[in-house]
Amino acid sequence: MSERFKVGDHVSWNSEAGRVSGRIIAVHTSDFDYKGHPRRATPDDPQYEIRSDKTEHIAAHRGSVLQRL
Repeated sequence: MSERFKVGDHVSWNSEAGRVSGRIIAVHTSDFDYKGHPRRATPDDPQYEIRSDKTEHIAAHRGSVLQRL
């Protein structure tokens, strides 16, 4: 099981452009639509929406790819 995060946590993850950091702005514990695509999430395996520190782009990721800063 991956680490649990909450809104406001500062995290980083790998992207095509290298390491990115940002703050969690939402935690999804049920399936949701993200940019027109369905995303799977459960209470045991939530997905997190994160706003990039540098570009303010919003990304959605599972906790397993995130690292707390």
